[in-house]
Amino acid sequence: MSADTPRRIVLLRHAKADWPEVSDHDRPLAERGRHDAPAAGLKLAETGITFDLALCSTAVRTRETWKLAVQELPHRPRTVYEERLYDASPGELIALLNETSDEVTDLLVIGHNPGMHALADALAGSAQGDTLTRMSRTGFPTGALAIVSFTGSWKSVEHGVGTLLDYWTPQEH
Repeated sequence: MSADTPRRIVLLRHAKADWPEVSDHDRPLAERGRHDAPAAGLKLAETGITFDLALCSTAVRTRETWKLAVQELPHRPRTVYEERLYDASPGELIALLNETSDEVTDLLVIGHNPGMHALADALAGSAQGDTLTRMSRTGFPTGALAIVSFTGSWKSVEHGVGTLLDYWTPQEH
């Protein structure tokens, strides 16, 4: 892969979680989350993107979201459960993206807010249509996803490097 390789990052926020008496990391999906996660998977499948790698937070709600969403994909990507995605800042998320192998063209990240929204906003130096306006207006609810494209090496990922291609929420389907 060369330095001018077009790449895509899809940021998926976990689906709606329940609030039982467990630690935040151990919160499972709520009933609505169990409904919305497969819908997010269908949207991922509709994009036609064949992910080379999925990075998923180790939190229960993100793992459950991924387990339900991936069933809708025609190709299951290699999945890495990454502890650093939990409660990560945009800077920490960019540092994690910078570690991605250049063999990866299309990456899916399943994580949490405020990190997913802040990262999508930070990476989007430009946007197609009204995607940035819609994302700003809705605030990246549970189950939302954003697709950002950029050209270059993963080591070159930084603020403003990408174009926000699409933004979707479960409420839109």
